[in-house]
Parts: sequence; C-alpha cells; structure tokens
Amino acid sequence: MNINNFTIKSQEVIQHAQILAQSMENPQIENEHIYKAIVEIDENVLPFVLKKLNVNISLVNQILEKDLESLPKVSGGEILFSKEAGKTLNEANVIARKMEDEYVSIEHLIVALFKSKSKISKILKDQGIQEKDLLAAIEELRKGGKVTSQSAEETYNSLNKYARNLNDLADKGKLDPVIGRDEEIRRILQILSRRTK
Repeated sequence: MNINNFTIKSQEVIQHAQILAQSMENPQIENEHIYKAIVEIDENVLPFVLKKLNVNISLVNQILEKDLESLPKVSGGEILFSKEAGKTLNEANVIARKMEDEYVSIEHLIVALFKSKSKISKILKDQGIQEKDLLAAIEELRKGGKVTSQSAEETYNSLNKYARNLNDLADKGKLDPVIGRDEEIRRILQILSRRTK
C-alpha cells in the first residue's frame, strides 16, 4: 500500500485511526477505528452520504463506540493494521482504479469498509444500506467528477458549503421582504436581462 496514492484527507484518516487505536490501547488498527476516524475528520463525504441514505447517524456511532470498547487492550508495542483493515485499504485502492480515479479518497474508504467482513460493515448493512444506493449517493455527491488531486474532497458540495440557496429560502418563506426598493429591483432586472453585460 502506497500512502502517496491517498488524498490528504484519507491520509489524515489513516493517521487518526492509528492515534485512536493507540489511545484506546488496542493492539491493532481495525476497520472500526478507520470508520471512527472518518466520522471525526471528514465533514463533507460521510455526512452527505449517510443523510442521503436516511441512516440514523447517532445510533451507528453508539453501536460503534460499544464495539470499540469491547476490543482487546494491550499497552506498549507497535500498532499495525489488522488483516481485515489491510484488506480494506487494498480494496479502497482497487475501487479507486475501477472508478478511474487517480487517488484513493474518503468515498473509496467508505465503500471498502462497507464491502468488508467487519463489524462496521454489519452495522451499516443493518441500517438498510445497500451497495447500489451507497454508490448512487457518492455519484450524486461527486456530480460526475473524478479524483484527480490530493485535495479532491474539499471541492465536493462546495456551493452548499459556502453559499446560500436564495430560491430555497424564498420557497420556505425565510427571506425578509424587500420593501421600498421597486426602482432598484426594476433597474437590476433590466441590467441582468440585457444580452451583453
């Protein structure tokens, strides 16, 4: 596994998973550590996907915490990836190549975790997630884009992150009325409706 093939966010996830395993005194980094690291590091991909699939996020996190607490504890020694976690990282690499991406990103890790034979995979499947729905949600998030840079996750859903949808707010009645600006509004509409600006 070449860590340079991973995006910056997914590298952070792997490092954070190692820190989690150390802090919990677990002998190996498991898939559950990787998932928890994604939850704590990623603010774009996983929340969007889980909301799209109507997953009870707090319930998943509670079950995950109980599973992590039940893992064996050992103090000292070097922490390596478990056999299953190693398979997951290799599978994420394979998924990235199948999706014709240059780097392994968070969504590849999520799909690989889902396909694994680990407890977190079972937890997600128990929430009613199916692989085709997971892939569809990821495709909707990416809007046909490919992972061609190491900071690709930062560009996902950026419009919703940095802007407000005024049409949506107007539909919900959450915009203040514009009173006494009739002339300015007409002028703006006149300017915007010209063919050349």
